[in-house]
Amino acid sequence: MRTILLIGAGKSTSHLLQFLCDKAKAENLHIEIGDINLANAQNLISGKPNCTAIKLDIFDEDERKKAIKKADLVISMLPARFHIEVAKDCLHFNKNMVTASYVSNEMEALDAEVKQKGLIFLNEIGVDPGIDHMSAMKVIDHIRSKGGKMILFESFTGGLVAPESDTNLWNYKFTWNPRNVVVAGQGGTAKFIQEGTYKYIPYHKLFRRTEFLEIEGYGKFEGYANRDSLKYRSAYGLENVLTLYRGTIRRVGFSKAWNMFVQLGMTDDSFALEDSENMSYREFVNSFLPYSPTDSVELKLRHYLKIDQDDIMWEKLVELDLFDTQKKIGIKNATPAQALQKILEDHWLLHEEDKDMIVMYHKFGYELNGKKHQIDSSMVAIGEDKIYTAMSKTVGLPLGIAALKILNKEITATGVVIPIHKDIYEPVLNELENHDIKFTEKEVPYMGYNPNNVAG
Repeated sequence: MRTILLIGAGKSTSHLLQFLCDKAKAENLHIEIGDINLANAQNLISGKPNCTAIKLDIFDEDERKKAIKKADLVISMLPARFHIEVAKDCLHFNKNMVTASYVSNEMEALDAEVKQKGLIFLNEIGVDPGIDHMSAMKVIDHIRSKGGKMILFESFTGGLVAPESDTNLWNYKFTWNPRNVVVAGQGGTAKFIQEGTYKYIPYHKLFRRTEFLEIEGYGKFEGYANRDSLKYRSAYGLENVLTLYRGTIRRVGFSKAWNMFVQLGMTDDSFALEDSENMSYREFVNSFLPYSPTDSVELKLRHYLKIDQDDIMWEKLVELDLFDTQKKIGIKNATPAQALQKILEDHWLLHEEDKDMIVMYHKFGYELNGKKHQIDSSMVAIGEDKIYTAMSKTVGLPLGIAALKILNKEITATGVVIPIHKDIYEPVLNELENHDIKFTEKEVPYMGYNPNNVAG
């Protein structure tokens, strides 16, 4: 019996656990799921054979080491900053490790030791990062195999609400960690390259610089830039590409509305609000507005944001009960971002039967035989309900598939790696298609940024 230790019983674990349980008998697997909240882990394994739930506090060194030592492979579903402690123990006990998170500097520093021990620490094998890497490299490698030269690459991913569950004016509900949504884009200027020119967008302008894209059957979307699109230039072998842009997908109009919170300062996470525990939603809004002995909070806000009473932007704010005098923030020493998150969670959490949606879109521009070509590639996944979400499916299935292929020695790479190589991405993508996670690729006319040679 081979033991897979799954650390973390959060929102993205449901499909991963189901996949592993479905494979347990044929693959001779025992799945041990550890979480600091034992009840969470027990709820997830209810009715599932070959599974054990354990209480696991990753800050308890003895508890952590004991669990890792007896595993054959470790999948960490912890917040990214906690992977490193697990990784060090995996290194010590000679265990392979899989995560969906971005490779941190600390994780990268372990590469030589991991290789020396013949182990693999496979990271960025979720949805974004993960499926985006694999699906992009499949097309890029195909273009190169026929002699094409890449000149443009754009990639967008969004976790959204499915059309049938889209019931608010924002066309949005939380499908992953709400905090990450509220503070998205902070911590650094967005940087990318368009038509050979480096471009930069500071945070306070990020949500007013959007691109539009169309997904067949699902309509129009918008995308705003991720923090650093250039970090994958060397990984993808795109050092000489003229355009490289990675972004986040939202429904059209979301970014303009979200920008109201940014301009007010409500997404700030750097200071605590006084007496936030007893602050009403209305008082929270008023705290960011100038004093007036006569004007109402509503009037001051409309004036500050320069929006009319009949503007849809105003309706979006009203919908969130921002001017309610009875609802309280109820969080001691809350930052503005934490207070805003509390307000949004009143309206944007998925209901039991709600379905979410993952949308991914790539644009590839290349030159072949003196001509410019373009391939558009898209994928849409729809969730089942609040538990078995498209987010948990697209994060969890690549993790599970890769973990099994590592156990079965079908993936044999060593070191701290991401899934950009054919021997990893090809078998994982092939199996994902069996779970209805597949891309539609089509040749379209090349649409560069400067069709009329206007300066970029």
